[in-house]
Amino acid sequence: MSETPPQECNCEITYIHGESVEAIASQMPPRDAILSMAETFKLLGDPTRLRLVHALSKGELCVCDLAAMLGVGSTAVSNHLRLLRSMRLVHYRREGKMAFYSLADDHITQLLAECLDHVQEPQHVEGKP
Repeated sequence: MSETPPQECNCEITYIHGESVEAIASQMPPRDAILSMAETFKLLGDPTRLRLVHALSKGELCVCDLAAMLGVGSTAVSNHLRLLRSMRLVHYRREGKMAFYSLADDHITQLLAECLDHVQEPQHVEGKP
C-alpha cells in the first residue's frame, strides 16, 4: 500500500488575526533572550555535548570520568565543557588537583527531561490522538 503525500498546510487566503497576533507578540521574549536560547540549542545540538549534559544531569563527574564514560578523549571533553560553561550550562568546583563538573541548575535537567519525553512519545497521526 502506498502512502499519499501530505497536503500543504498553508492557508489558502491571507488574513491576519490581529487580536491573536498582538496577544502572542506581547508575550515574545526580547531579541537578546531569543538569541541566547538559539545559541543554547545550537550547543546542545552536538551529540557529544548532549551526552555530557545528560551524564551530568545524573551527578557530578570529573573530566576523566566523562571521557571514560563517553569513550572520548579528555581534551575533547574539556573543550566541550568549556563551551558549555560559556553558556552557563555547567559549572565546576576544584578539589585539590581535580575539577568536578555539574549542571549549572535544575532548568537544564528539566529541559533534557522534557526533550527526552517528547522524542520518546508515540507518534500520532495528524488530527488523531
